[in-house]
Amino acid sequence: MENAEVDGAAVHGTVADGFEPVRDAFVRNFAALGERGAGVVVYRDGRPVVDLWGGVRDFDGTEPVDGADAAAPWERGTAQVVRSATKGVAAAALLLLHQRGELDLDAPVGAYWPEFKAHGKDRVLVRHVLAHRAGVPALDRPLTPEQALDPDAAAAAVAAQAPFWEPGTDHGYHAHTYSWLTGELVRRVTGRSIRDFVADEIAGPLGLDLWVGLPASEAGRVGRLGRLDVPAAAGGLRTRAKPQVSEAYRDPASLTRRAFDVVSPFPDENSAAYRSAVLPASNGIATAGGLAGFYASLIGEVDSGTRLFDPSTLALARAEASAGADRVLVVHTRLGLGYMLHGGASPLLGPESFGHPGRGGALGFADPGAGIAFGYVTNGMGKGVTADARAQGLVRAVRVAAAA
Repeated sequence: MENAEVDGAAVHGTVADGFEPVRDAFVRNFAALGERGAGVVVYRDGRPVVDLWGGVRDFDGTEPVDGADAAAPWERGTAQVVRSATKGVAAAALLLLHQRGELDLDAPVGAYWPEFKAHGKDRVLVRHVLAHRAGVPALDRPLTPEQALDPDAAAAAVAAQAPFWEPGTDHGYHAHTYSWLTGELVRRVTGRSIRDFVADEIAGPLGLDLWVGLPASEAGRVGRLGRLDVPAAAGGLRTRAKPQVSEAYRDPASLTRRAFDVVSPFPDENSAAYRSAVLPASNGIATAGGLAGFYASLIGEVDSGTRLFDPSTLALARAEASAGADRVLVVHTRLGLGYMLHGGASPLLGPESFGHPGRGGALGFADPGAGIAFGYVTNGMGKGVTADARAQGLVRAVRVAAAA
């Protein structure tokens, strides 16, 4: 494509024949929805067919290039915090360990992490963690930022927490405690942090720009986040059942608010300390290509010849493990083992799709039937929890292109 200029924001990249609607939707995000800086990559059958980026690296546009007046542009290699889109990567770590015979999904978490058995949590299975059925989405006493960034202290707090419902009997989104549930399981099984596991077993073999715990050497590639007044897409958690959702977020005693306030005050997401921490529920950092390439590797071989999930593991990821009214998100959600499934709360490409959004905009998913993998990252954090208007416009465009 030719470079496009949208209100001073240059859009660059390439699209394969037939995927021009994705380019048009990406340009429209800048022109109509206030996008500041973003990237989107789409794979089809293991190869990229869309690779677009544009705008400025930092949301506030204040970081100059080598002392020049112009703000640093978003480049092809610009990375960003993807918030809860990280959960899909954390889930892959556990599922890969299961695939290798090192982790039994039907074993109690306490078999690997004995301290976790406290207060009747001996009945929590590994699969319950992945399906958000473990019953510990919140903590009686919120963590300080220092405690949250200390994996030992945070894991101990989760292990000591009494469940909020009978484990395994219902589901509720573990917005932040998912970090220490998944991270500690990986550490107990492998002796390695999930940061190292992702680097050695996922990102490294695939050549992906994807990290859970950013190395200092990559710090200059990551843009600064900012707040963007863009609505949630139709069907997202801010538009469906809006009164109930809004009330739950306002009420400090609600499980919703307590689950999202597990860490108080929440660390500055633009700080070096936050970016380098290991929080696999919320602080993964990726390029759009890193996120799309990751999902492409779950459903087939990517251009490097590597595939992560075998067919049985892919089936586990996609099989519905939780459905119905979510105790934390309030609305109806559908979950596989570690992944959100296509539905009203989290619209993806179609019924076979699985993936994970990041609160405020980021989205990664795959659709094995269509052979599509998708990654979108942005520095403008919108209001939506699971469905952002910019991401959904791109998904609709992919749907049109894939069906042509």
